[in-house]
Amino acid sequence: MSEVRNKFIKAVTKLGKESITTADIKNIIADTGIAHPYWFTNQKDLRIGRGVYDASEYVAKVVKLPKTTITKTPTAEANVINSVVTSLEVESLIPERYANYVPFGIYKDVESIIKSKKFFPCFITGQSGNGKTMSVEQACARNKRKYVCISMTPETDEGDLLGNYVLINGQMEWRDGPVTVAAKQGAVLCIDEIDYGANNLASLQRVLEGKPFLLKKKGEIVEPAEGFTIFATANTKGKGSDDGRYMYTNVLNEAFLERFPTTEEQDWPSRKIEINILKKELDGQDDDFAEKLVIWAEVIRKTFEQGGCDEVISTRRLVHISRTFGIFSDKLKSIAKCIARFDEDTKATFLDLYTKVDSGADADSLLTGEETPETPQPEELANISS
Repeated sequence: MSEVRNKFIKAVTKLGKESITTADIKNIIADTGIAHPYWFTNQKDLRIGRGVYDASEYVAKVVKLPKTTITKTPTAEANVINSVVTSLEVESLIPERYANYVPFGIYKDVESIIKSKKFFPCFITGQSGNGKTMSVEQACARNKRKYVCISMTPETDEGDLLGNYVLINGQMEWRDGPVTVAAKQGAVLCIDEIDYGANNLASLQRVLEGKPFLLKKKGEIVEPAEGFTIFATANTKGKGSDDGRYMYTNVLNEAFLERFPTTEEQDWPSRKIEINILKKELDGQDDDFAEKLVIWAEVIRKTFEQGGCDEVISTRRLVHISRTFGIFSDKLKSIAKCIARFDEDTKATFLDLYTKVDSGADADSLLTGEETPETPQPEELANISS
């Protein structure tokens, strides 16, 4: 256990209370100078009320780190984790194959890396909702490879990634983090939204080299098993978001980015593929709706690229609309519900644009202004951002 946790445990014991409040925790932080103990407050079984936590079984122990040991990871055939207990079941690591998934873009290259079973870190960048993470997951599903995914946040720390001591029935027990589980199991690790966590990525430098790495809190060296590799997904290329579209993304350290041999850029699917995706989601309910949704999205994306509007319709958003239509059987209602998060002017303009597409206007005519008077001109779309 780290010295920081020992300080917190000692302070809680000193209070002599069976339950502690958020105010107590703030006082402990102020008195000891430690960081907020999210490892304690995030445990749902300890919450007994709003801002109140159970401390009755909390036994303060100063735990000495064990001697450093090297753990040889079992072979894939062994299919067990013999070093520590983990909440991730081995059988659950192979993702389910999604019947409606349509491969496109970077999928073939991602699958080639996964099939090779070589350690080959890959950075995947692209707009939100265009299938980056899904490509990795489904490539693992189709090839029956173990898969572990973690989504980064600004609060994600080294313990969340590599492992930590957690309170179980009043006792502190070690739990491997997703990075360690993947390494020991020879699994494919996907770090989603990696540019959200710039402040806590230094602990992954060694891991990204494919070499044995140290669990400092436990004193254990982990030797990655055969087949272990890493994919990282982001909406940026690790240089931050200049236009402010992806808030809270960070500029990643150049030495960190250099550890990825390749960067894959995922674009929107072609019109044919995107229509096929929506037809599968609609399950034959309305193929014409699928085609018109894609034309509608193409016009909005092109206008967005030209700076004419501030919002874009992703493939994921089109899938949401298709699934919503499967419930309500109303095209405009389904679209309206799925774009309700946009401001009122944008929502109204996008809905009006769809009615024009539904009446027969195509993407080219909408973008060149050669459509009938009823169809919105590019200038109308430009007003969305004003």
